[in-house]
Amino acid sequence: MTNGVDTATLFATIDAVKAAPEAARFQFRAANSWVSGTHNRSTIHGYFGVGEERTHERSFTFDADHPAVLVGKDNGPTPVEYVLHALAACLTAGIANIAAARGVTLTSVRSEVAGDIDLNGILGLDPGVRNGYQNIAVRFMIEGDAPADTLRQIVEQSTARSAVFDVLANPVPVTVTVG
Repeated sequence: MTNGVDTATLFATIDAVKAAPEAARFQFRAANSWVSGTHNRSTIHGYFGVGEERTHERSFTFDADHPAVLVGKDNGPTPVEYVLHALAACLTAGIANIAAARGVTLTSVRSEVAGDIDLNGILGLDPGVRNGYQNIAVRFMIEGDAPADTLRQIVEQSTARSAVFDVLANPVPVTVTVG
């Protein structure tokens, strides 16, 4: 174990996917229900992976809302704040795995993530303003038993392999249906 990562299992997973690429296909899901106003709740439990339906060891529930200044009751983070959390969490998990695979022991990994949004887009007041973030900035403060350049390379590799970074940085087909 390095950085809390079971490197033997990590490398075994990589080898298993190399041997059976179809095992790499996963589908993650979330079920969401409206509560009241802008408050809603998502539950995450089941997913498909390694060729079969699976479940997490327990269900995870997340409330989302808007602050009062945005007509909500502040029952949870805004959906766009969850996006910032998802990006930071994905990059941090990648850093831990990559450092462990390289034999680098981490002593501290912290990040600050900020995203800028202009409500003129969301409110439909200016069609030239996008609805989502105009930009997102991530700053890592990372310490470990490797030179600063190696730690920077670990962050760069995590960014290059991050699923959430990829989703945000590249268009993803999204379909919305009713019924």
